[in-house]
Amino acid sequence: MAATLENRVVLITGSTTGLGKAMAMAFANQGARVVMNYHNNRARAEAAYTSLKETGTDTLLLQADVTDAASVGRMYDEIAQKLGPVDILIPNATPDQPQRPIEAYDWALYQSMIDFFLKSPFLLTRACLPHMKQQKWGRIINITSEVFSLGVTPFTAYVAAKGSQVGFSRSLSNELAPHGITVNMISPGWIPVERQPTWAFIFAPSIYTCPP
Repeated sequence: MAATLENRVVLITGSTTGLGKAMAMAFANQGARVVMNYHNNRARAEAAYTSLKETGTDTLLLQADVTDAASVGRMYDEIAQKLGPVDILIPNATPDQPQRPIEAYDWALYQSMIDFFLKSPFLLTRACLPHMKQQKWGRIINITSEVFSLGVTPFTAYVAAKGSQVGFSRSLSNELAPHGITVNMISPGWIPVERQPTWAFIFAPSIYTCPP
């Protein structure tokens, strides 16, 4: 397949495992320059980075807390200096996502969901926009979820934060379209990845369980 994204700089947060890693490899195969981001587990991140480098793509591995404005700013500056400014942004990093009845949640858990699914895309988007607007081209892809449409239970914290992300994406797409910047959403179903807890996602009439 011919490369279609030659020299485009792609930032995918939370991209050293699971869906993020798969997206990083796919973009590399299309000729993009790929920035892999992680927050914890350096050994796993370096293993993923090594695999990506073997494709021959220009790549960069950066540790950053994508819910912190200063950390996002430092990461973006390093990307711009070493690979060039970001053309394609995919906020993919997530926190732990426990399923609990409403009585078992506290606000700290809700806040962590909001920080990853609303604050992080906001911070990352603002960092990338000056370059995208200047060149009148950019791609922002938010990873939302079918849980918002399905009202999956008992999962109110995650579902509420994903609903906010959907609204953010829809409004932002209208705002940025005149600048040649598209904002899209990918809303995947359940994907088994390298998570430690046992999850049960309940979509009537089936139950999907991720083993420990």
